[in-house]
Amino acid sequence: MPHNERSRNVTQGVARSANRAMYYAMGYREQDFDRPMIGVANAHSTITPCNSGLQPLADAAVAEIARCEANAQIFGVPTISDGIGMGTEGMKYSLVSREVIADAIETCVSGQWMDGLIAIGGCDKNMPGAMMAIARCNVPAIFVYGGTVKPGHYKNKDLTIVSAFEAVGEFTSGRMSEEDFKQIERRCIPGSGSCGGMYNGQHDELLVRGAGYEPAVFVDDGQPGPGEGRQHGRSGPRAGAGGAAGVEAERHHHARIDRKRHQRRDGGRRLDQRGAALPGHRARGPRAVDDRRLRTDPPARARAVRPEAVGALRGNRSATAPAASRR
Repeated sequence: MPHNERSRNVTQGVARSANRAMYYAMGYREQDFDRPMIGVANAHSTITPCNSGLQPLADAAVAEIARCEANAQIFGVPTISDGIGMGTEGMKYSLVSREVIADAIETCVSGQWMDGLIAIGGCDKNMPGAMMAIARCNVPAIFVYGGTVKPGHYKNKDLTIVSAFEAVGEFTSGRMSEEDFKQIERRCIPGSGSCGGMYNGQHDELLVRGAGYEPAVFVDDGQPGPGEGRQHGRSGPRAGAGGAAGVEAERHHHARIDRKRHQRRDGGRRLDQRGAALPGHRARGPRAVDDRRLRTDPPARARAVRPEAVGALRGNRSATAPAASRR
């Protein structure tokens, strides 16, 4: 199996001359077409502090991918912040943004036939979104977590985003001065990084590990605050080297997600994590679940949920009947 098993679909052969012309326009050389294409999904943005410190990680990963004689293909992903959107109509876009992020990454990786993926994120939206995309694309992949923000300080007390919420109640009830209120507001988040506490961002990181998809690279000392100038000198290069190594491992061993860990039974059928019948196991019942519909049709996705899990939630034994028979 060559390093560029997937990308050769758009870089090899006479018929792909126009495809290669597009790459030449971006500075590619002829020898680059025999090297793997590693996608770098960069969630850096300046619309939320959770992700505003990610660019050094992406830059280091790209540099290391080049050193490993692979091609880095960097692209952005959208991000929504609960902390900024809450209390407004903007919150209607928050949870669904995880699907948008997963779709965006999957679109780039699959549409461009990338051989591997490095996803870099730092909040409770792009972290699960990236992991969903990694599962869908099923290519050698690494997720890099940007890390938590350091605590703020005021009057010898550590502060987090929750300190601002508490200050609102104290100030409106007349138990806090306006000066203290403003100082807490300005100091509770001292720089870039996920919210400093066991909130959604940190919970997601632990859930990713608990599910068995432990990030290969993890920044555990927080992102740099204003004026600190600390560089991510370790994680970015490790991610870049890991991305290239993952494609190399693919030549000798199936280095992608082990689907056997995610198989489930549905009325005697062996299904993968999306509800599609596995090769060699003919689907029984009225018809097999259409894998393509699961991404666009919420009712179809709901019908593909493991029936015994639904039964346990509802306390209804009849719910353990095959999902296909309940349509």
